[in-house]
Amino acid sequence: MEDSVRWGILSTAHIGTGRVIPAIQAASNGEVIAIASRDLSRGRAVADRLEIPKTYGSYSELLAADDVDAIYIPLPNHLHREWTIAAARAGKHVLCEKPLALSSSDAQEMVDVCATEGVKFMEAFMYRFHPAWVKVRALVSSGAIGELRSVQIRFAYYNDDPGDIRNQMEAGGGALMDIGCYAINVSRMLFGSEPTRVQASVRRDQDLGIDIVTSALLDFGDGQASFVVSTRTEDDQRVHLLGSSGRIEVEIPFNAPPDRDTRLFLTQGGDPPIDPDTVTITFPPVNQYTMQAESFASAVLKDTPVPTPPEDGVANMRVIEQIFEAAEK
Repeated sequence: MEDSVRWGILSTAHIGTGRVIPAIQAASNGEVIAIASRDLSRGRAVADRLEIPKTYGSYSELLAADDVDAIYIPLPNHLHREWTIAAARAGKHVLCEKPLALSSSDAQEMVDVCATEGVKFMEAFMYRFHPAWVKVRALVSSGAIGELRSVQIRFAYYNDDPGDIRNQMEAGGGALMDIGCYAINVSRMLFGSEPTRVQASVRRDQDLGIDIVTSALLDFGDGQASFVVSTRTEDDQRVHLLGSSGRIEVEIPFNAPPDRDTRLFLTQGGDPPIDPDTVTITFPPVNQYTMQAESFASAVLKDTPVPTPPEDGVANMRVIEQIFEAAEK
């Protein structure tokens, strides 16, 4: 393991087969050598289609493989804790889909076990690696829009299929867990701190119990973040940053397509709101999943800290809990 990380994938979940596995395969420092599925025939079909050399009929068998260095976990939320801990105890580094777990206490246990076992562990918020977000963070930190006062986020899609794991309460489904975690993560990242006060409103599906529209207001002292996320409205996503002397709009903030340009709009001066001085900053197509995989693999190969500390995932989970608690008051 000198210049390439050998990856194993737990499950044939769509996020893995459709996006992350091809992205890892395109990485300069990683290769997917194995996939595990509880349905062996399904696993073999996926392995054949994606040209993955080895297929295992159980997750435990894959974790026991000596030639696997790191594990990617795209399993449903309620299985993250179990298989992250199992992977760590098998000596495998772990990249786990968001959110880390069903509770902050479970997430903390995952972090602790990975630390004890000496393996790298990171939550898979791929958007953070996109050049557009690298630029946004640089603009904010340089004072390009003055003092950051407000972050406003909307993120939504339509899905009412009761058979979809994202619509199942026991699996950790619902809008806040699935996409609200992005809104929380980007808010915390931009303000560089944790919210001091949380207010929220939640609307649930009467039959499924999951939240389908959730709004929250996070107070960061000198600034605020507000968001609405929904799994029952038209597909949409935007992030607006409002500063004391300017603003930034991120056009497709989280699911930036790998085959088209990504844009953000920077407003500084002019005659707002009638005639603001706005410039468009354009980024050529990149695969943010590949950039995530390469960054994680680099930390493994060089034995350096992962780009996003695993404790960040615990903190994100705490805010999710605070939002649900606030909505019930």
